[in-house]
Amino acid sequence: MTPEPFVPPPYPYERIDRFKPYGERFETGLIDLSIGTPFDPPPAAVIEALASSNAERGYPPSIGTVPLREAIGRWMRRRFDLDVPIDQMAAAIGTKEFVGTLPQWMKLRSPDRDTVLYPEISYPTYEMGATLAGCRAVPIPMTPTGGVQLDAIDPADAERALLLWVNSPGNPSGILDDLGAAAAWGREHGVPVFSDECYVEFTWKGHGRTILEHGTDGVVAVHSLSKRSNLAGARLGFYAGDADLVDYLREVRKHVGMMVPGPVQAAGVVALDDDEHVEVQRERYRTRLVHLADVLSRWSGHDIEVPGGGFYLWFRVGDAWEFTERLAREAGVLVSPGDFYGAAGADYVRVAVVQPDERIAEIAQRLGVD
Repeated sequence: MTPEPFVPPPYPYERIDRFKPYGERFETGLIDLSIGTPFDPPPAAVIEALASSNAERGYPPSIGTVPLREAIGRWMRRRFDLDVPIDQMAAAIGTKEFVGTLPQWMKLRSPDRDTVLYPEISYPTYEMGATLAGCRAVPIPMTPTGGVQLDAIDPADAERALLLWVNSPGNPSGILDDLGAAAAWGREHGVPVFSDECYVEFTWKGHGRTILEHGTDGVVAVHSLSKRSNLAGARLGFYAGDADLVDYLREVRKHVGMMVPGPVQAAGVVALDDDEHVEVQRERYRTRLVHLADVLSRWSGHDIEVPGGGFYLWFRVGDAWEFTERLAREAGVLVSPGDFYGAAGADYVRVAVVQPDERIAEIAQRLGVD
């Protein structure tokens, strides 16, 4: 039998484009809270470094310049009190490309395995990366508190697993997972664990954690400057952890030219060395989460809580597509139906509090609950 060719599914956020015209009836237009795109400005010093590095002429190192990796190390010491060797970290062109391409590199490393494990409610690129690599994408059920239910993983799937993804604080739910348990499970079963920690700077309950606090053997932490420093358009992330895994990925990625542009790497050094702008951004998101949770709770009648981390509100509404259309129709506000993040999220919606404060305040006015 001839195998069927792969047909890319519709990109999730294009499925809600039909609701965007509802924003035209409002003088200031659509308020888009569907995608986690930062709207706040990055620090002026970062923009200056981006413009004046003189690093645009030559090819930048794929693994990241020494100054960039040293800055990553300094940030990890300040944030987590960890010393990670410079040769156990490397740059990525934003973390989405790292997530989306990882399964194909891991399949080449372990051709006898073919399965990617990931949370059943999560960032859709975990599943799509597996699909694009011709691998099995196997979702893991969630615990009542929202973390991955490790004891629900079928032993047969564990034997075939190339890797396990965990995400804390989680997208879309904002849950704070037990990263120590995930690291222990991976070591027990011989499965590399990749921990997506891109929202760690925005942790509201307790302190931000990293899986590397539990040792680097068999684990890799993945981070991004997109959210931390409002640099989503610059495309800069990094990964750090297990010496053998990082070395393998650094080498294979060199061969396909995965290089963060030199000026972006220079700007990344400035951004990573500055915690003050992160504190400012953290307070912005905290304020918006509290405000919008109150506004939407009063308008909808649903009990909406501030998450453990991240900058998304995630709450059950029943018919998520009906809720999404009603909010767009009545207030010109666009949010994301929960099935974008897995079938188990079908009763939920995700609201990204990324718009400036004045736009968040305008939502309350439009809904008549200001």
